[in-house]
Amino acid sequence: MLNARTTLAAIVTAVALTTMGGCAVLRDQQTAGAYVDDAAITASVKAKLVESKQVDAGAINVETLNGTVQLAGFAKSATEKAAAETIAGGVKHVKAVRNSIVIRP
Repeated sequence: MLNARTTLAAIVTAVALTTMGGCAVLRDQQTAGAYVDDAAITASVKAKLVESKQVDAGAINVETLNGTVQLAGFAKSATEKAAAETIAGGVKHVKAVRNSIVIRP
């Protein structure tokens, strides 16, 4: 009986370890490390937007996936929209910026 339990525990552990190595953190199929990196990039971009006097950080949403930053929300001018993109692009580890900010007077 003890050998059966030991064998079952070993099988369960092996299956768990095998599936965890390839598990997706989100439906976007990111690894845990990529998710953490993206979260750090998002936090850095948000902090830079808050520091900037050129943009209204409260009106801009930031999301990151595999190093690509997605900006969404509203800007008062094309200059503010461009500034947000420039700021995001200047953050370390950002691979690309998708600027979906809408200009609203």
